[in-house]
Order: sequence, then structure tokens, then C-alpha cells
Amino acid sequence: MEEFARIKRLPPYVFNVTGELKLAARRRGEDVIDFSMGNPDQPTPRHIVDKLIETVQRPDTHGYSVSKGIVRLRRAICNWYRARYNVELDPDSEAIVTIGSKEGIAHLALATLDTGDIVLVPNPSYPIHIYGPVIAGADIRHVPMAPGADFFEMFERSIRDTYPKPKMLIVNFPSNPTTQCVDLSFFERLVAIAREHHIYVVHDLAYADIVFDGYRAPSIMQVPGAREIAVEFFTMSKSYNMAGWRVGYMVGNRELVTALARMKSYHDYGTFTPIQVASIIALEGPQDCVETVRKVYQGRRDVLCQGMKALGWNVEVPKATLYIWAPIPERYAKLGSLEFSKKLLLDAKIAVAPGIGFGHYGDGYVRFALIENEARTRQALRGIKEMFRKDGILK
Repeated sequence: MEEFARIKRLPPYVFNVTGELKLAARRRGEDVIDFSMGNPDQPTPRHIVDKLIETVQRPDTHGYSVSKGIVRLRRAICNWYRARYNVELDPDSEAIVTIGSKEGIAHLALATLDTGDIVLVPNPSYPIHIYGPVIAGADIRHVPMAPGADFFEMFERSIRDTYPKPKMLIVNFPSNPTTQCVDLSFFERLVAIAREHHIYVVHDLAYADIVFDGYRAPSIMQVPGAREIAVEFFTMSKSYNMAGWRVGYMVGNRELVTALARMKSYHDYGTFTPIQVASIIALEGPQDCVETVRKVYQGRRDVLCQGMKALGWNVEVPKATLYIWAPIPERYAKLGSLEFSKKLLLDAKIAVAPGIGFGHYGDGYVRFALIENEARTRQALRGIKEMFRKDGILK
């Protein structure tokens, strides 16, 4: 069988292993409670769906769209930044619509990275932040995000010790999978270092609205001078329960926006126009639906974290995202995250994401996505309790 160079650069997808085991369990009739993927389970708000239905009935919206996104949506994106972050953006040169942030990040890598370019990525990290550049031919240098690690010390060391000089850094705050949050001073320091060393910064702001306990997620675009070296992605998937719609956007540095637009002009004709029109309504319409989404995840977070702590499983309560980044209990630490995930599936009937899938520094953790309702979450806690009892952790 012929081998393909880009495919050979991709390791086996760890999540496929647990995914296949989950499907096999369900085929056997087992009731698996699924925390494995951050795929929102709630419906898209009604007013957004209604606008899609209204627009899709217009034949003039059925043709190809434009790869950069319709002007009206790009204006809505810039208005969103102005209202939320007091940031002024040019919709013609500093904003582009993407088919979700995952597509945008992958195509940005193809547009801007050459074979052998160095990209810095925190470890653990969301897989496309690593493998988008890998597919483009770049080489990855990991910046450890393990507990106790000083990110900026590691970042500057990576710059000093890497040849050729890194071309790009990809970050994501609030972070998937670790749930780590930062304040604006973090981005101010990051931008200063990146400008000094002429390194592009790509920031994924997917969880801007999924925040708790008074935390407010900053935008890198708030930092003066950020647009000289930075772009930021946002997706409609989490804030508006539009994961399957595949729509998001990138804003910031004009050269990177232009490069992505040119790459997309060869790869696609943009998101279906009615989806873009509905996205305008999402951004400019009533935002109480976003608050409803946030409260749902906060309720699930509280149930799961309190329940795990009651079982002696000490987890950090996240200030943002729809995840719990749970250290593997000491009794099971030697298993590693993949085998522990298999054990949870077999003995507790719950599916989680093994931390190793996000990088080797994640192997001591598993990630719970808050996509099951509170009743199902309590059922999962009963399954964990039974497993702990069977293994002698609880009496």
C-alpha cells in the first residue's frame, strides 16, 4: 500500500481507541455516559434557527458564498469586538469568516508555514493546535504547561534554544483541555515578547463566554500593538450551541488575514450563506441565550466537581470552559490516561478523553466534558463510586 508523507506525520488518533470501545459497549446494550467530546448537547437558540429557516427559503442564498465571508457578518464580528472589548477592527482587512475555528487554524497553518518552520505550542493542547502546523509541514516545539511550570520562562527558553527561530506560537485561553485562565497582563507580556522576537501569535478564544464565578476572559486584541503580530479565533459552537453549523471567524493581523483569505479562495467557497446570516442574528441579537448556556454548564460543573470531591477525587473547580481536567487518582496513576479511561468505561460505564491525546504532559489526567445533564452526571458519579468500592478505595 502506498504511504503518504503527510499522513505518516500524524500519530494514531488516541481518541479513536476510546471511541471505538465506547461504540462497542453501546452495541452490547450498555448505557455509557459520555463525557468524552466537547460537543454541546443543547439546541441552538430558537431565534437563530428561525433566521436560518427564513433565509434558506430564499433561492438567492443557495449559490456559492465568498470564502472571506459576507460583508454583513464581518461587520457584525467587528461590532461584537467593539461592544465587548472596546477594540476597533476593519471588517475588510482585519476579519475573516471561517468554517469553524478548526478549519481556520488548519488553513492558516497551510497559508503561512513552510516545511521546517518551528511552531511553539503549549503541552497539553487542543490537537489541531499541534497537528494543523504538522500537516502544513512545520515542526513543533512544546512549551510545558504542567503544574508549577513557568510559562514565560519556558516560552523564552524555547525561543533561545530553538533553531531556526520559531515562526509562530499557538495558545488557547481559557484552555482546552486544562481549563487554565489568564488575565490581560498575561497577553501584554506575551505580545511584548512576541514583538521583540518577531513571532506570530495565534490565540483561540473558543470559550470566551463559558466563564464562571465572575471571571471574564480577555482578548489578545485588547493589547496595544497586538495586531502587529497576532490573530484571534472565535467560534459560534460553544456560546450559541452551533457546533454542527461550522462557523467561526479570525480577526487581527492584516497579513495573516490576507494569507488565510487567499488560501481559502483555493480551498472553499465559504460557509453556506444562510448560516452566515443566522450568525449575524446570533452576534447582534439578544444575548440572554448565552447566559442560559453558561448557567447550564456551571450547574453541571458544580454537580460533577462536588460529587468527585465527595468521593475523594480532588479536582480543581474550573473558572471557565466546559471541561473538568481531572488528575488520575493516585491508586490508578501507574495506568496512564489511556488505560485509566478504558477502566472508567469498563467499570463505571463512563467515557472520558485520555489526557495523553492532548500531549505527553497530559498523561496524568483525563478530561470530562460537561455535555451530560445533571441527572446523568449524578448517575456517572454513582458508577465511579461503585468502581472505587470494588477497588477498595471506598468502603
